[in-house]
Amino acid sequence: MTNLPVGIKAIAVSFPSTIRTNDYFRKNYPDLVAQAELKTYARTFSPVEGIPINELDIWTREMIPYLQDPFRGIIERRVLSAGESSLTLEYRAAKDALEAAKLSSKDIDLIIVTSMFPENTELGNASHLAGQLGFTGGAWNLQSTCSSPIIAFQTACALIQIGEYRNILVVLSQTTSRNCDEDDTLSFFMGDGAAAFVVGSLTANQGIISTKIVNTADTTGVFLNELSIDQLGNPRIFTRISKNANKVFRDMFVDFCRKCCLDAIEQAGLTIEQIDFFVFNTNTAWYSSVHIHALGIDPERTINCNPLYGNIGAPSAIVNLYHAAQAGKIRENDLILLYSFGGVSNAAATVIRWGNVDLGPAPIFSEKLIGAL
Repeated sequence: MTNLPVGIKAIAVSFPSTIRTNDYFRKNYPDLVAQAELKTYARTFSPVEGIPINELDIWTREMIPYLQDPFRGIIERRVLSAGESSLTLEYRAAKDALEAAKLSSKDIDLIIVTSMFPENTELGNASHLAGQLGFTGGAWNLQSTCSSPIIAFQTACALIQIGEYRNILVVLSQTTSRNCDEDDTLSFFMGDGAAAFVVGSLTANQGIISTKIVNTADTTGVFLNELSIDQLGNPRIFTRISKNANKVFRDMFVDFCRKCCLDAIEQAGLTIEQIDFFVFNTNTAWYSSVHIHALGIDPERTINCNPLYGNIGAPSAIVNLYHAAQAGKIRENDLILLYSFGGVSNAAATVIRWGNVDLGPAPIFSEKLIGAL
């Protein structure tokens, strides 16, 4: 592989039009909110009783401050409305990323897509998205759950560095709000969204430096996706979380973080103090603080968008990266560590030197949420 500088040239994000606040659940499901501690999400993420807080593991200690809140730190989540789908979100993010990069679909050589979940019971949305974009080249579906953005990024960089392609578009979506019953607390947790980024050549010494990926086979059985039939007779995937999920995360989440992040930094020939900014997927509100304490970093060197979106899965790390750049927390030539943990797939970290990255249009937020960034 050559040392051709390759990395992210542009990023865009896309969200549904419906914003579901906590007041929505309080108004429509008051009994559910009142009994939240008896339901799925609360049963899954509950502490070990009888252990002094100073003796607790990092995962449990950082989770405890959120346990008095039935919504576990989430303030809003974006959910699909009538006429919206994973494909409509992907298309908007893809178009915005291309426009930000000042490219058209004719300038792209390959599209890599992660859809959690696609519109039909098939492998993914890649060919459908390519058709909507008027793109005639290769369109691949890639699936590594929440670690998909880093796996896709490494794949795209490698293919460009060997001269196979020039520009690659990566598109990610998660639309799991429709995969759980609204009258279950799991719906408090789920949000929908999409992100897209263009990978291509950059200025010398910018772009990808190193990557470390390990599989997460030990999490098998934590998240279950069951194919069922809804009330209209249509196939529907339902997401379930096993009762031992918290134990699994408690026992291994920190180890995966340290293994991937520290190895990626070492492979880059750097120290953790030299990393300017850290970007993680934030599927719960305490993911960010667990990573902060696992790595011993300053909280100001990362970002947590979970309160704005809830669990948006595969796009999460890229959405955080987008908002960090938009807020001026990341500047050209900064060293960035991007890490994402995916259940029953991979944990992955990559070190990059940030380029002159163009950003798509910013989402519109409630005024009270701006401070959450």
